[in-house]
Amino acid sequence: MGPGTDGIGPVPSGMDPAAYDRMRRRVLWSMPLGLYVVGSRAGDDRNMMTCNWVMQVATEPKLVALGLETSSVTARLVGELGRFSVSLVRREDRAVVRRFVKPVTDVDVDSSGRAVSMGGVPVLELPSGLAVLRQHAGWLECAVRHRLPLGSHDLVVGEVVAVGEGSPDRDGGPTSGDVLRMEDTRMNYGG
Repeated sequence: MGPGTDGIGPVPSGMDPAAYDRMRRRVLWSMPLGLYVVGSRAGDDRNMMTCNWVMQVATEPKLVALGLETSSVTARLVGELGRFSVSLVRREDRAVVRRFVKPVTDVDVDSSGRAVSMGGVPVLELPSGLAVLRQHAGWLECAVRHRLPLGSHDLVVGEVVAVGEGSPDRDGGPTSGDVLRMEDTRMNYGG
């Protein structure tokens, strides 16, 4: 392998760097990934963000890791509060993830100041003040235990401190076949 060009890392000898980078992206994009909505908050500043880099990384304690772009609103809010929520999205609700690809600018609150919708999508506000999608397959609330800068993104590891399944409007919790995955959409990220 020779040195990379244009910041794409090592390129096998004799291979065109651009063709190699396209191949590497195709392979990375083919790795199965879920699509989730991550909630964050600090004071009155709230956000929800579509995220595909979410996974359980330990069973004792129950730890979940996610990748957050270092300059994102969510990374800032998670850093301030030290908590985040993860909404598992049902496949049939796939359109909702497109609502959270940019920072949320409109938050509707009830008379007590609790969020009832964000980005025009109904939400439930947890006792911590974090929001989860009202229509969800399940949700997690996590307290940050570790944060590791990794170039363009930070790896944030949180301990699961609260969990729920089944939306108030639907019965039952998630099954692996019900939860939205990147391949169910035309979206891609990373690589």
